[in-house]
Amino acid sequence: MGKIYTSLGLMSGTSGDGVDASIISSDGTDEYNEIINEYFKYDQKIYENIHNLRGQILKSEDLQKNTNEIKNLEKEITLFHAKAVAKILESVDKKVDFIGFHGQTIYHNPSEKISRQIGNGYLLSQLTKRTVICNFRQNDIDNGGEGAPLVPIFHKLIVKQKKIQLPACILNIGGIANVTVISDYDKDTLLSRDLGPGNCLIDEWIRKNTKDKFDKNGDIAKKGKVNELILNQALDNFSETSTKDISSFDINDFSLGFVRGLNLEDGAATLTDFTGKIIADGLFNFLSKEKEKLWKILVCGGGRKNITLIEKIKKKLTKKSVIHSIDNYGVNGDYVESQAFAYLAIRSFLKLPISFPSTTGCKKPVTGGIIVKKF
Repeated sequence: MGKIYTSLGLMSGTSGDGVDASIISSDGTDEYNEIINEYFKYDQKIYENIHNLRGQILKSEDLQKNTNEIKNLEKEITLFHAKAVAKILESVDKKVDFIGFHGQTIYHNPSEKISRQIGNGYLLSQLTKRTVICNFRQNDIDNGGEGAPLVPIFHKLIVKQKKIQLPACILNIGGIANVTVISDYDKDTLLSRDLGPGNCLIDEWIRKNTKDKFDKNGDIAKKGKVNELILNQALDNFSETSTKDISSFDINDFSLGFVRGLNLEDGAATLTDFTGKIIADGLFNFLSKEKEKLWKILVCGGGRKNITLIEKIKKKLTKKSVIHSIDNYGVNGDYVESQAFAYLAIRSFLKLPISFPSTTGCKKPVTGGIIVKKF
């Protein structure tokens, strides 16, 4: 076991509602210990600015067109992160070696090899007087990868440390749903990919039709009736347009167009069924090489709390797969990604790989993260 570092991970996901912050200690390879987790909710202005900006950036040229808006929001988000750092550090009597700063994704297009997160690592380092590690995705892209998913190496560590019986996979249902398959603790057998929409379509539908930000427990969807005709057409369209050559998605890859004429409940029900079937089909195809084995599927991310969605996924899976919340194994499913970026910061500092050919499609295992010290 190497030197133990203490790292603070900051993650603002595609829901754009706030910042998950986690402090862990780890050697960057074989073990980690959770110290504290805290959530910092964006104020309404930042929340609206993020979603408005994302709505304006539908293609790469839009990044240039919205330069001023991006710059202003980047500063606003960075100042918010700095306040979150100050707040969480008040609770911990420990020296934090690094801050793993993911930033806010505003555009991700694997076919163009672009993944753009906003957040100024130099300013955050200056304000917090800490070494910041940021821009985790660019080195992967420069080496032929898609810049996502990056969390699989941490998923594997969770499964190993918790001694979860193999084979197992971790299903993360954030804005986008992705899966990591672990069939061996020690060998380099990590497999991962995005499956399709997670919460993004359901959340967008709720935001546009109510004052809420998400469908709590899937209650609205539970009251509605699935429009089978619309659903089947949408699933056919997804099959035709999604490609096996791409292993990551952006929330802008999906549109509410097909449910636009439905009422609130029926739209939520149809979108939830659509999302559940895509996730279940993706899981089935991904695990099909070893169909005879009993797979444990551990679910993390906000989508695990959507009871209606989880039931849809369960219905489509075979009896050879069992779904549990990752919380059942002593892991807080809300903070897996923020802990992951704390861990990836340590690995980046140690020049250890954070992405692999079997996760992002890069040519060889590569490290990531730019190290910034501005104090």
